[in-house]
Amino acid sequence: MKLWGWILVLLAAAAAAAFGWHWLADDPGYLLLRLRGTTVETTLVFALVALAALALALALAWRLLRWPVRLWFRRVRRRSRERMANGLIALAEGRYAQAEKELWKATHYAELRAPALLAAARAALGQDAAARADEALKEAAESAPAAALALRARLLREQGRQAEALTLLRGAQQDRPLAPAAWVEYIEAALAGGDTAAAREGLAPLARSQALPPARLEALETRVLAAALAAQPSPDAGDALWSGLSRAQRRNPALIAAYARRVAALGRPLPGMSEVEAGLRRDWDDALVLAYGELGPVDAAARLRTAEGWLAAQPNSSALLTTLGRLCAELKLWGKAHEYLERALGIAESAAAWCARGDAFGGEGDAANAARCYRNALRLGRAEASEPLPSRGPRRDVDTQALVVEERSAHGVPRLPGS
Repeated sequence: MKLWGWILVLLAAAAAAAFGWHWLADDPGYLLLRLRGTTVETTLVFALVALAALALALALAWRLLRWPVRLWFRRVRRRSRERMANGLIALAEGRYAQAEKELWKATHYAELRAPALLAAARAALGQDAAARADEALKEAAESAPAAALALRARLLREQGRQAEALTLLRGAQQDRPLAPAAWVEYIEAALAGGDTAAAREGLAPLARSQALPPARLEALETRVLAAALAAQPSPDAGDALWSGLSRAQRRNPALIAAYARRVAALGRPLPGMSEVEAGLRRDWDDALVLAYGELGPVDAAARLRTAEGWLAAQPNSSALLTTLGRLCAELKLWGKAHEYLERALGIAESAAAWCARGDAFGGEGDAANAARCYRNALRLGRAEASEPLPSRGPRRDVDTQALVVEERSAHGVPRLPGS
């Protein structure tokens, strides 16, 4: 407020005070108090001022009396926060015993009790003290039941007790809505236990909660639907589930691959082949092209011709070369299969390429080299160096330099390396 505004306010206050003083001066009021023969006479104005002074004195005395108690509570709050911080740091560092000790001390402050108990349960489980973890979760459930339930389910799942976690969450769901974290645990426990129907049921309430980032929710949904497709008992059931998915879901490469593999395993590969080919026409995906080679021997020659047509646009794709080698092995074209697979391994080693080459050696009856290839696939999974195969006679080395240097876009347009 500007200066002139304050001046106007002060003038108005002074005028009101002057008017009030003259009004009270004309008649200050009269108050008579009589108690057991004692009489007190005074003006009303004095009585009001005395009451205000008495109230102020009582408030000041109350604050002075409460000061030591408030000081003690402030110290408890500060110490509890320090112990909570120390406990969480120790928990993150893996010092579970110290973490549990500090976190239990932090529970003395009411505002920190629930989170401290939840963290103490995690610290107790880190020491394989399931009884203490259960005790902490029981106490935490009194003030934070939803969080305690979600953490209990997660701890059960991490212990490999997926069925117990799912049963716990199913029972709790009947009493009250689950928290988003509990729905995640519900889905994960159902997936681990092979109950894809229950996992799909959990997707809708989790999506409605909008608690997960879209990318994480989509990844979880993809895992659930892929598992559901892979678990279908018949081609008709697989087709029904596939047709019930949204258009965006039917364009998902992971779901296309899961559907194609399942219907092929059930003896109906043609719908899966069509979906894979359509998906690769929209956008190139290595996982999808690998699935194209895993649909069994049906129409292997036609698939080989189609895949060889992709080679001009994707000469650097180790996944495509692996698929070509697998298809050649299905057709018992052993030499051609080894040529493709050697190129695939020369560009980028992968467990799929080593397994495919092991299948080729096995088809030729070379059990020793097949075993070496399978061992190399396992070594690759453990981040170990692969074992070189023994020479199979005089043959020229496969030149993969041109394949590695040349780069093309998803539409087959050549581009400079690194661009």
